[in-house]
Amino acid sequence: MKNFFISLATIAMMAFTAQAAAAQTDTTAVPDSAAATEEVAPATEANPFAAGQSEIPLHQQLKTKFIEGGPGFMASIILCLIFGLAISIERILYLSFSKTNTKKLLEKIEAALNEGGVEAAKEVCRTTRGPVASIFYQGFLRMDQGVEVVEKTVVSYGSVQMSLMENGLTWVALFIALSTSLGFLGTVVGMVQAFDAIQAAGDISPNVVAGGMKVALITTVGGLIVAIILQVFYNYIVSRIDSLSIDMEDASISLVDILVKYENKK
Repeated sequence: MKNFFISLATIAMMAFTAQAAAAQTDTTAVPDSAAATEEVAPATEANPFAAGQSEIPLHQQLKTKFIEGGPGFMASIILCLIFGLAISIERILYLSFSKTNTKKLLEKIEAALNEGGVEAAKEVCRTTRGPVASIFYQGFLRMDQGVEVVEKTVVSYGSVQMSLMENGLTWVALFIALSTSLGFLGTVVGMVQAFDAIQAAGDISPNVVAGGMKVALITTVGGLIVAIILQVFYNYIVSRIDSLSIDMEDASISLVDILVKYENKK
């Protein structure tokens, strides 16, 4: 599933880059559109409601800012967003499928133990999805070695399941750090460009430094926005993992109690 989301993210990045290139070509026609706006100005003064119809669409504004911020830096920041979201969505789906009604599962296992013994309990675990059922199954495989061994097995295999749930989070954290760093790097590059323009022109007029300052501010804003979005997804995933881990620990304790009761009945 993760490979599918990575491929989907790559296709989305290619499509976005193609649209940005098309938008960059369209910006050459800005003077003509400005002249057309001047011609329509008297009409808009007569009809103030016509002004809202000539507003630039949001996606066109985003494309323009993408180009003004520098295709290199902005493409890298967007790439961090796309791959970070792909991994985050994959993790959310994985954790959603990992959710198990532990209370109902424990009731089924206790009933299976009383009716069919350990083999029946194993079958219940095999037919139930989620990490909790997998942990229980590993414990039942060592039931012949005693309840203490089962308890140790459940604890050890619980750590394995925790690692599986946290798989991919390091990449999301990397993309959060990268997007912020790329934004600040674009800021530094923009400032260098501004000072180069000042040195070449021998003047500190606003028109000379405006280009470099624009690159600096747009890349910073882009990097911070991407980092904020990915940070929200990261914290949500961590909270889901914490919730599942608490369920696993609570269910494991209940399973040991059920096994002790079962052994005492024998």
